Amino acid sequence: MTNTAMTTKPNSNSAAPAENSALVTTQGVTTIADTVVQKVAGLATREITGVHALGGGAVRAFNALRERIPGATASAGQGVSVEVGERQAAVDLQIVVEYGVAIADLAKSVRRNVIGAVEQMTGLEVVEVNINVSDVHIPGDDDADETTESGRVQ
Repeated sequence: MTNTAMTTKPNSNSAAPAENSALVTTQGVTTIADTVVQKVAGLATREITGVHALGGGAVRAFNALRERIPGATASAGQGVSVEVGERQAAVDLQIVVEYGVAIADLAKSVRRNVIGAVEQMTGLEVVEVNINVSDVHIPGDDDADETTESGRVQ
């Protein structure tokens, strides 16, 4: 019964004409690279107050090293993975939240901002935004390590 519902449901069949798509027209097709959607979603996530960082510990450590190399910058798409089709995109985020922030409310705000930014900038329909909260940042933890080191050598 489930298979029948899936086969009768209209979806992104490439043989079907796209009447109402900004990306697929009679004049041509516009394709959006995965990295474009990844960067837009990453930047939209960072705009939300309460998001401390994106990515897991290993990714953040690697990017911290990369930032120390002259001319290198951290990736705007760090902690973001996407699947992009002709008309739709799905986004997976791995974030670190600030201590004290209501995670459910934060997730709602992040979803709203990511969907709005990706749909407005790319014309793709965002079908889902999955959020994995991998850690909680406690203010003072990072500062304490730096203070200890700088306090030893004067």
